[in-house]
Amino acid sequence: MVACVTAQTASAADCPGHPDALGTSRTLVVDPREHPRIGTMQYAETLPLEDHEVVLTFDDGPLPKYSNQILQILADQCVKATFFTIGSQANASPGGVRKVRDAGHTVATHTQNHPSNMHRLPIDRASKEIDDGIASVTAALADGTAPAPFFRIPGLARNAAIEEYVASKGIQLWSADFLADDWRHVSPQRVYDLAIQRLKAKGKGILLLHDIQPRTVTALPRILHELKARGYRIVQVVPATPERPATPTEPQQWQLHPAAETVAISRWPKIPTFVFAGTDMLPAPALSNLDWRDTDLAYRTRLMRAVPLPQEALWPRPSQLAQASAAITLPIPAASVFKIPETTRVTMLAAAPAHRVEQAASTPRETEELAKPVSARSRAAASRQAARSKHAAHQAPHAGHAAPKHAAQVKKNGRSVRVASLKKR
Repeated sequence: MVACVTAQTASAADCPGHPDALGTSRTLVVDPREHPRIGTMQYAETLPLEDHEVVLTFDDGPLPKYSNQILQILADQCVKATFFTIGSQANASPGGVRKVRDAGHTVATHTQNHPSNMHRLPIDRASKEIDDGIASVTAALADGTAPAPFFRIPGLARNAAIEEYVASKGIQLWSADFLADDWRHVSPQRVYDLAIQRLKAKGKGILLLHDIQPRTVTALPRILHELKARGYRIVQVVPATPERPATPTEPQQWQLHPAAETVAISRWPKIPTFVFAGTDMLPAPALSNLDWRDTDLAYRTRLMRAVPLPQEALWPRPSQLAQASAAITLPIPAASVFKIPETTRVTMLAAAPAHRVEQAASTPRETEELAKPVSARSRAAASRQAARSKHAAHQAPHAGHAAPKHAAQVKKNGRSVRVASLKKR
């Protein structure tokens, strides 16, 4: 806290006529080749800033109508920023580029024509946009010096080919840590709200703005005033040169929120003087300790040796049962087990012809006749026999010999039925 107050007091003292100015707390010198890509919106690293430190950046200028007002607002607060200048804008207003340089700000580049589809361009066209933008800004400076080796892709539309090309030229590729959406059709109040809210969420970082938007001109004074009220500090970034070496930093400082050392220690304690308790080696297991008859072990051994294995059966193999010492014999079943007692009815049906059995069993009328007394049955049989004989006498002459035979058969049948019924009774 004391260092923060001292830095802000020194910055205000360097801003004559503005005792309440925010000022620039310090200048950060970076080597683009050591950290070629920065900005946590797209990359793992960002500038090595302390908590509550902010880097202001402005894209797309110069546009004198608004860029000059932005420069004046920054001058009133003695704040230094980085301007990513478009080559065609530099050609149209070279004095605006020199005005940025003369005010002590860092001049960087932003392609020649600001193509919105930079990531879709062939690498030869993309590289020409980059090179032409650098050449136009260099010509606008008109003092033989080149702009800072810092570059931002229009719309942050990156791809691997562009990143590799920029790194091959020793240029640091800048993204951002948070935005204020001032290029959209929003109100100055919205620009202010987004800038403060997102900075509060991040705690520090690179803020991306545009010096060609009227809403930015309106919102910027309030943003700077709020930064001072909340204890934020402005940092200017410049490239390293042989006469001005890079600011010493640690690798973890290039992370937005590096893991605290205490957190790492609490999870994985460090043992710098670790000594083994003993150096005795355990004996290797002998082959005799293993059951070589284990089918699973044999299977795995053949598998490790890339030996083709037979296809396993779908069903497990039946285990072999140990044979008993003495044979077990079962008793032979007696013949009486299979003997079925036959009733009188079954025996008679088996002895009689099939058609007679069916006639005796399936004719209800005859069954009723069998149930009558013997005398009644005899008289009924005699009357039926007489009727059959009378009917046979009226048949044709060629059937004359068959009638007596049929009558005899009927008589025989009637006699058989009577005998069977008598036996049953």
